[in-house]
Amino acid sequence: MSSETDRLAHIERKPLFPCIQCGKCTGGCPISVVSPHFNIRKLLYDTLNSEGENIAYEKETLWDCSTCMTCVKRCPKNIKHTDMIISMRSVLVEDGHLPPKIRDVLKSISVRGNPWGIGQEKRSEWAQGLNIKGIADAEILYYVGCTPAFDSRLQKVAIALATVLTKAGINFGTLGNDEVCCGNEIRRMGDIWSFDALKEMNLEMFKQFPIKQIITTSPHCYNTFKNEYPELTVEVKHYTQVVSELIKKKKLKFSKKLEKTVTYHDPCFLGRQNQIYDEPRAILQSIPGIKFVELDRARERSLCCEGGGGRMWIEAHEAKERTATIRVQDALERGAEILATACPFCILTLEDAVKSTGVEDRIKV
Repeated sequence: MSSETDRLAHIERKPLFPCIQCGKCTGGCPISVVSPHFNIRKLLYDTLNSEGENIAYEKETLWDCSTCMTCVKRCPKNIKHTDMIISMRSVLVEDGHLPPKIRDVLKSISVRGNPWGIGQEKRSEWAQGLNIKGIADAEILYYVGCTPAFDSRLQKVAIALATVLTKAGINFGTLGNDEVCCGNEIRRMGDIWSFDALKEMNLEMFKQFPIKQIITTSPHCYNTFKNEYPELTVEVKHYTQVVSELIKKKKLKFSKKLEKTVTYHDPCFLGRQNQIYDEPRAILQSIPGIKFVELDRARERSLCCEGGGGRMWIEAHEAKERTATIRVQDALERGAEILATACPFCILTLEDAVKSTGVEDRIKV
């Protein structure tokens, strides 16, 4: 038996025993729609039951999973497929058997505190001229997140949210350049040791301030703080929860109309994994002039955009197209002029899909 197979022994096989081979995991998997070679059940069974022939590092499709958890939510036997895939990836990370782009992302998070390879000193440049407080002078932490802090498209989102919170009179602050990655993606790519280190770093930093609440831009950060930082006792909210409540309490109001047909894409980490469906829709439907239409695959049935689990940086193995392209087509079929979402990764993947299909004149993200 090979050494890699020996190291796979730490992955618990018992969760697979209840499997009745109904096929719901693969049948509902968004990656299997665009990559016919990706079969969750076969991937897990072949790898974990191998005797040295089908060991994990030979499974290129192991990196296709976007960790959207559709398989987990649809499994009638409550099998945690995603956790098992993350565990198998951790074996590859430990052994160095991983795609170069994933390796570079993991290194960037470890060295620079973010996955984008940009110097930490640039993390707060998005806030120049906004006069945002440091968290030492506030009680609510706006945790910006890596992508909104560094990506020029998403910086507009961070600026908009900071402006909204200021207008509503919210006493908030940021960590500035001291903010580091929450660890969501690094864990899902299999580097669980670096995730633990980032978690400890963040927890220690949070303890230094009298923080009463954390507001996140990204559903990925929200999910991580809420569900994977059990030691964190501070209330965590996604910005859609905060903004919808401010509108409900009439602390925010719209001054203009937007006469457009709008649809909404549910991010996996906000909707399926945390059941936040109503707040984003409440925000959209409160905008004067909007005609809101639902996508056919909405709420818990939403089709993953492929932004999670490291998929922002690598393509699916032998994929025909990306699911974000299908999502844009779905929105066009519903007559939408605007495809709205509430996740940084979703914005980037959907915008790429709009550009690659040449429909910029028909729909905006």
